Amino acid sequence: MNEFIDMFSSSDPENVSTSIKLVLLLTVLTLAPSILILMTSFTRIVIVLSFVRTSLATQQMPPNQVLIGLALFLTFFIMAPVFNEVYDNALQPLFDEEITLDEAYDEASTPIKQFMAEHTRQKDLALFMNYAELERPNAVEEIPLTTLVPAFAISELKTAFQMGFMIFVPFLIIDMAVASVLMSMGMMMLPPVMISLPFKILLFVLVDGWYLITHSLLDSF
Repeated sequence: MNEFIDMFSSSDPENVSTSIKLVLLLTVLTLAPSILILMTSFTRIVIVLSFVRTSLATQQMPPNQVLIGLALFLTFFIMAPVFNEVYDNALQPLFDEEITLDEAYDEASTPIKQFMAEHTRQKDLALFMNYAELERPNAVEEIPLTTLVPAFAISELKTAFQMGFMIFVPFLIIDMAVASVLMSMGMMMLPPVMISLPFKILLFVLVDGWYLITHSLLDSF
């Protein structure tokens, strides 16, 4: 414990540099949830799954814990090749002391940047590049994360809302059909949602909705 405190209180340049890197590492670990949300496929998946529940009008079914858990495991499944590349090219050589921490950061950021750039619209990236007054990069590796991450995030939001709209359409048709039937029968006091809910659930089950949603999410990446 005393050695750990001495490392931070020492005026030796090497110890000071190590202390700063340790603080930065702890900061990264603190921001890990934000990194998972904004730099992976998690955002698109969890928004689409939320749209499914909203369009079905099943209130809290499935529960938030189930949706978040499913989104996390789908994220790990989709991001597995990227995480493996980060481990093989950055973490493992760093643990074996074959590369420095700075080199490990560069090696780790490259596959993540490539993944984000592949799913980022040029329009969104240009927005932040122009705002930061940066020159057009010649390669993905030259794009700073401070520019790429927000561009990737808004691109994912747009894609997720597009998929959510397509999910809403068939259920909206059922709601309109049920409302029209109730109006024609003079049952205006009966909430259409109560009648349309079983039909929407039945339709979702018959078409194997969870399979189709998951299949669409995997294909989108």
